[in-house]
Formats: sequence, structure tokens, C-alpha cells
Amino acid sequence: MTKVILSGCNGRMGQVVTRMCAQRADMEVVAGFDPHTAKLADYPVYADPMEYAGGGDVIIDFSNASSLEGLLRFSLAKHIPLVVCTTGHSDEQLQLLQEASQKLPVFRSGNMSVGINLLVGLVKKAAAVLGDSFDVEVVERHHRTKVDAPSGTAIMLAEAAASALPHESRLVYERQSVRKPRDREEIGISSVRGGTIVGDHAVIFAGTDEVIELRHSAYSREVFATGAVTAAAWLARQTEPGMYDMGDALAEVLSR
Repeated sequence: MTKVILSGCNGRMGQVVTRMCAQRADMEVVAGFDPHTAKLADYPVYADPMEYAGGGDVIIDFSNASSLEGLLRFSLAKHIPLVVCTTGHSDEQLQLLQEASQKLPVFRSGNMSVGINLLVGLVKKAAAVLGDSFDVEVVERHHRTKVDAPSGTAIMLAEAAASALPHESRLVYERQSVRKPRDREEIGISSVRGGTIVGDHAVIFAGTDEVIELRHSAYSREVFATGAVTAAAWLARQTEPGMYDMGDALAEVLSR
């Protein structure tokens, strides 16, 4: 039985993770951290992680970037592996995560969807094969209330393509201010905002007289909770300190 500590337990994603763990015979949420300490499930909730005197096998963080320092203090003190699902961290906070990963297993991904992370691998393979013969464009679509553009996932996909291309690439976020043909080195990223779209990402490889498109659509936020729970079950088995991501977990599954 994997004992899970859930940071951000009373938020929308935290409650989805709570339900998913309750449906599994091999996982149990033993404690939650949240500024709002209402007890919404069958485990205690603490505003300050250091108030929790018990233990656990892994921490899932679906809270807020501002909670990172306190969570890291607890994680390092208890030596409990940490799955970071929160985004928007500063460079200083990312450095703290990197330093923590030298002492315990830390899992971080720009997107917790297993499907998106599989797509990242496919994009790298496509870029390596197609090379200079195809132009790469990324189009992302999200709901009307999303405040940042482009999405972190779109950037992750663009960087995945760039890492496998035979030339130095440049990410381009807008073209309206410059009137000139597209450069070979460009990877364009376009953002669409509207309705209740949970998340849709397409990577377009456009060549001469043919187009290849790799696409992922999320129809509910549960896909991100599913990925977090999958990552937590995997990370709880890791004994070596390090910075891990979904690619590491998927590599183990795909090698079976």
C-alpha cells in the first residue's frame, strides 16, 4: 500500500486525486496540506506541512507555486519523494527543486498527462526523421479563462522538436509585426482561447505537398490527476535521488 500525502488537497485537482486514490486498492491518502483546512475526505488536513508528525511514501503537489518552500522543508526533513504537478515556479524555486533532487527523488513535468508525455517522445522521433525537410508549427487551444499564452505544454512540445532537429531552432510566438517569409529555423507557436476547451495541442510537420500532424486532446482535467497518481506510484519505488519526469516512468513501462 502506497501512502500518499496530498498538497493542495482541497483544491479542484486535489479532490480528483483524492477520489482516484480511494478507488485504488494499492494507494491511500494519509494526510493533506491546504491553507483551507476543511476536512473534505477521510484524512487529516494541515495548513503547515510541518504540523504533520506522521509519515508517507510519496507527496503529490497540486497546490500553488508559493507553497513550494514549505513543502520542500517537510519533504527533505522526512526524506519523502515529491511529485510536483504545480506550475509557475520562479527560477529560484526551480533551483531549489534541483538542489532537493540531489538528496531525494523529485518528479516534475510540464504536463502530467501520460498521453502528452508520450506525444513528446513521438514529436522527437518525427523531428529526427523529417529534419530540415519539414517546417514545424505548434497550435494550442484552451478555455477562455486561461490567462497565460502560450501554454507551458506548447513550449514543451516545441522544445522537444527543437532538441531533435539538425539545426538550431528559434521559437516564434507572433508574426504580425514582421512581414517576411518563414525562416527554416522557426518553430511557430499559436494560441487559441475560447469556450471550455480543457486542452488541445497539435504539432504540425509541413513539408512539400504533405503534412503530418500529431495531436492530443484532453476532455477533462482527470487526465492530469491520472498522470499524477501514476507518477506517484512509480516514484515511490525509486530509491536513488534525482530529477525524474514522465519520460522516465514511461520508459520503464514501454521496456516491459
